[in-house]
Amino acid sequence: MTGGNACRGLAGYTGRYRWHAFCWLTAAHALHLSTLKEDLPMTPQNPSARFFPTFLALVALMLSLCVAPAWAAEKSAKRGIAYDIALTADLSALSAGVSWWYNWSPRPHDRLASYDYASMYGVDFIPMVWNGNVDDGQLKQYLLAHSAIRYLLVINEPNLLDQANMTPEAAAGFWPRLEQIAAQTGVKLVGPAMNWGTMPGYGDPVVWLDAFYTAYRSMNQNRDPRIDYLAFHWYDYGLPGMLDRLSKYGKPFWVTEFANWHAPDDGAQIDSIDKQKRQMAEMVATLEQRQDVFRYAWFTGRMNPDPHFSSLLDAEGKLTELGQYYLSLPHSE
Repeated sequence: MTGGNACRGLAGYTGRYRWHAFCWLTAAHALHLSTLKEDLPMTPQNPSARFFPTFLALVALMLSLCVAPAWAAEKSAKRGIAYDIALTADLSALSAGVSWWYNWSPRPHDRLASYDYASMYGVDFIPMVWNGNVDDGQLKQYLLAHSAIRYLLVINEPNLLDQANMTPEAAAGFWPRLEQIAAQTGVKLVGPAMNWGTMPGYGDPVVWLDAFYTAYRSMNQNRDPRIDYLAFHWYDYGLPGMLDRLSKYGKPFWVTEFANWHAPDDGAQIDSIDKQKRQMAEMVATLEQRQDVFRYAWFTGRMNPDPHFSSLLDAEGKLTELGQYYLSLPHSE
């Protein structure tokens, strides 16, 4: 494998595998060179032979430094966070147990734009088209310039009036633009990201999705929309039941926001860190075990105030008790 091919090969790896691949490629290259050089005599016609032992010593030193960073330990590829991360210290703190994040925007925070966060921290950024207000050309340019991006989150909570606020018909009319972006850049479409909403007549996410499918088919010669993954958000008890209900669409899931914010004073309200930890453990176990769940993201990093005890981050680069717990939970891989 040439140097250029090695770099292109590494691009296919993510997280800890990219780090290990670099180390193995370095070792393989050194071994290959040693087989070519080991029998060459040290002569005036071959002065490079005298430097070869030094070269091998340098390679050995490089490999000795290939000690896997903290994030290289085995972690769940599913596990993520929904939060606008702006500090490398926060990425470092989360990296031991989080594999991806998004911030409801097509790009990461400006403070992180110059970092190779996937290689440095083993955490991937997933862009989002929040609603229909997007510059298609700029988005395509960004995705083509960042070819490691494989997924695009689309339309955040369309049935909430203070979120994407798109009727099923409006979303169906917008969807072919997303399909064209996906076809031209190779990304997979993840969405719409449904929740229980405030849009009159469409508070139930299933009612909205049924109407969306109907509208899209009527606009596109009875063809189904391209949806590679369906996304939804959950903030109560009963996560398995909602997953089962949404399975009628035959799509794998990204749960792109979840926590338990059950508030009614009925004895089941989440009013302590211990209650939230118990709910987190139950929901994460469900999401890890189900084969139809591809990714999930806890909401959120920091909230102030935090009445539901759901923040994973405290001071800069420091995890809360809940954050430490989230990273420690077992996974199925």
